[in-house]
Amino acid sequence: MVKLIVAKIKIDADRCKGCTLCIGVCPKKSLQVSKKFNKAGYYPVVFVDGGDCTGCSFCYLMCPDAAIEVEKDK
Repeated sequence: MVKLIVAKIKIDADRCKGCTLCIGVCPKKSLQVSKKFNKAGYYPVVFVDGGDCTGCSFCYLMCPDAAIEVEKDK
């Protein structure tokens, strides 16, 4: 039996500078740029609810601003 790991990404919108490096490394395309500015005037990245995130943590590793957390459910 194969266990499917479901994950959710938490992004600190005020810390994110919208560099989009995380979007480029996401194999499931579960991230996108927000349509709203954050407090610093950047368009932060947001997690697409219902996306196919596997919890690979590529986005977490790529983020230069440490604005991403990966929560995995088993």
